[in-house]
Amino acid sequence: MDVFDRLLLTLAALAGFGGVALSAVAAHATGGSQLETAARFLLIHAAALVGLVALAGNGFVQPSVGRLAGWAMIIGIALFAGDLALRAWRGAGLFPMAAPMGGFLMMGGWALLALAALIGGRGA
Repeated sequence: MDVFDRLLLTLAALAGFGGVALSAVAAHATGGSQLETAARFLLIHAAALVGLVALAGNGFVQPSVGRLAGWAMIIGIALFAGDLALRAWRGAGLFPMAAPMGGFLMMGGWALLALAALIGGRGA
């Protein structure tokens, strides 16, 4: 596992941690529905990223495209969940169109993962 895989896995773990924390806060805070949505996306993508790192590292998907998919997802969830959480807490998001940009990046990450699977890797 190289340094980029370790970084992706670390960020996936932090996304999972953030998702659990936001879920707890959402149960008790104003703006809970936005926080619930942010938490859901963090948790789903955290699990997906762990799987993606494993698949790319073992060559079941094309590794470089798979890792690019992971980075698209990481940036996407940071923008999307970050924007929603800030809207719930401060009433203003990161910047205009941050959440939609994050959503498109997440979708792009899933599309890249599909491409990585179609191309295949050495273990496929």
